[in-house]
Amino acid sequence: MRLVMNEPVERMEGPYPRRWWALLVLCLSLLIIVMANTALTVAAPDMTQDLGLTSSDLQWVIDGYTVPYAALMLLLGAIGDKYSRRGALVLGLVVFGAGSVAGSLVDSSTGVIAARAVMGVGAAMIMPATLSLLAATFPRAERAKAIVLWTATAGLAIAAGPLVAGALLENHGWASTFLINVPVAALAIAGAFALVPPSKAAQHGRIDYVGGLLSVLWTGALVYMIIQGPHFGWDAKAVSAAVVAGAGLVAFIAWELRHPRPVLDVRRFLDRGFAGSNLAVALFFLAVFGAFYYLTQHLQFVLGYDPFDTGVRMLPLAGAVFVGSALTGFLTPRLGMKVTVSTGMALGTLALALLTRVDSASGYGDFVAPLVILGVAIGLALSPCTDAIMGAFPESELGVGGAVNDTSLELGGSLGIALLGSVLASSYSSHLADAARGTGLPASALSTAQDSVGAGYAVAHGIGEQAAHAATPQQGAQLGEAARRMADAVGSAFSDAVAHTSLIGAAILAVGTVLVAALLPGRTRERG
Repeated sequence: MRLVMNEPVERMEGPYPRRWWALLVLCLSLLIIVMANTALTVAAPDMTQDLGLTSSDLQWVIDGYTVPYAALMLLLGAIGDKYSRRGALVLGLVVFGAGSVAGSLVDSSTGVIAARAVMGVGAAMIMPATLSLLAATFPRAERAKAIVLWTATAGLAIAAGPLVAGALLENHGWASTFLINVPVAALAIAGAFALVPPSKAAQHGRIDYVGGLLSVLWTGALVYMIIQGPHFGWDAKAVSAAVVAGAGLVAFIAWELRHPRPVLDVRRFLDRGFAGSNLAVALFFLAVFGAFYYLTQHLQFVLGYDPFDTGVRMLPLAGAVFVGSALTGFLTPRLGMKVTVSTGMALGTLALALLTRVDSASGYGDFVAPLVILGVAIGLALSPCTDAIMGAFPESELGVGGAVNDTSLELGGSLGIALLGSVLASSYSSHLADAARGTGLPASALSTAQDSVGAGYAVAHGIGEQAAHAATPQQGAQLGEAARRMADAVGSAFSDAVAHTSLIGAAILAVGTVLVAALLPGRTRERG
C-alpha cells in the first residue's frame, strides 16, 4: 500500500501497518519538548553562575519557553489540520532544534531567553501534532493503548530530563543541555519522513484566523500574568496582562460562538466529560509541575545531591508512571474513566499529603513513597482524560483536539510552578527569618538569603569562607559555628516550606478531585 504525500491517512483501507513505529517517533518528539523544561531545573545553578543571572532572569529563562508554547498551540494545531500534520511536526522539530543550537551559543540572559522562546514556538507545533497524528494513525480500538504509551513517555521525560542533564553537567557546561536536543530532533525528523504517514483533514474549510489570534492573545496574556504576578508582584505589567487575558477570553468566546467554523467550538465545554477531562489534566499538572519544582531543589540543595544523582532519585516517579499506565489500560475499560481518573487524582492528593511530613531530618527515603504514588497517579488519570478529549473532536479537528489537551496541561503546569512556587518562596522567607534569629546574621545578608534556598546556602558558604581566613583561631571558630547554624537554618526553613507548600497543593488537588468526580459521567452515560 503506497502513501501519496498529500493523502490523508484516514483514507487508507485498513490501519497503517507501521503505526507502532510511527508512535515511537511521536513519543521521541514528545520526549524532548518535555525534557526541555525538566532538564533546566538541574542546569539552572550552573547557568546562573556562568551568566550572572538574577532571580528574575532565571525565571524568564524558564518561562520564556512557556509563553509562546501555550499561546500558539491552538492556532498552530488548526493550521496543521488543514495543511499537514506531519509537516507541522517536522517544521516544529526544525525550529526546536534551531532554538537549541542558538541556546548553546549565546552568552547573555537575553540570548538564552530568546532561544528558549524559539524553542517554545517549535514545541507549540510539535505537541498538538504528536496527538493529532496518533489519533489519525491508530484505529479507535487501539487509540487508548497508544495514548497510554504517549502519556507514559511524558512521565518518563519528567524524570529523564534531570538525569540526562545531570550526566552531561558532570563533564560539560550548561550549553550541553541545549545541544542534546539537536541529535534527537534530527533522528525524529528522519523518523517522521520514514515512518509517520502524511496526514491532514479530509475536509477543512477556511481557518478561523481571528479566533486563532484571539486565542494567542488571551492565552499568552494569561500565562504571562500567571508568571509575572506571583513571582514579581502585581505591578502594572501583571495587572495589564490580567485585563488583556480577561478581555481577550470574552472576545474569543463571543467570536467563536458566532463563527460558522470556529477554530474551537467552545460549546464542547458544556459537555461534562470534556470539561471534566480538561480540568483533571490542568489540576494534575498543577500539582505535578509544582511538586517537581520544589522537590528537585530539596534534593540538590538540602540533601546535597549533584544534578546526576538528583535525576537518578527521580526515576521511581518515571517507573511508577509506566505501572499506572498499564493499570489504567486494564481498569478503564472495566470500571470506566470516572473511577480511574478519580482514583488517580485521589492518589496524587495522597502523595502531596505525605510530603507535608518533610522536615529538617528527612532523608531521601522519605520521598520515595510520595514519588511512587504520584507516578502511579499520573499513569492512572491522564491517559483516559487525553483519550476522552481527543475523542470529542472529529477527524478534521484532531490537531485542535491535541492543542486543547496540551494547553490544559501547560496552563496547569504554569499555574502550579507560579502558585506553589510563590507559596514556597513566601514560606521559606518567613521560616528563615524565624530560624536565623540568634545567628547574628546582618539584615542585608538575611535579606539575600531569603531570596532562595540557593542564595541561603551561598550566604552560609560565604560566612564559612570568612572563617577560613579569619585573623584569629577564636574568630574563625565563631564564624565557622555561625556558618553551620546558618546552613542548618536554611535547610530547616526550606524543609518546612516544602511541607507547607505540599499542604496547599494537596488541598487544591483534593478539591479538584471532588469537582472532577462530579463532572465526569459514569459508565452508563459514557456508553450512551
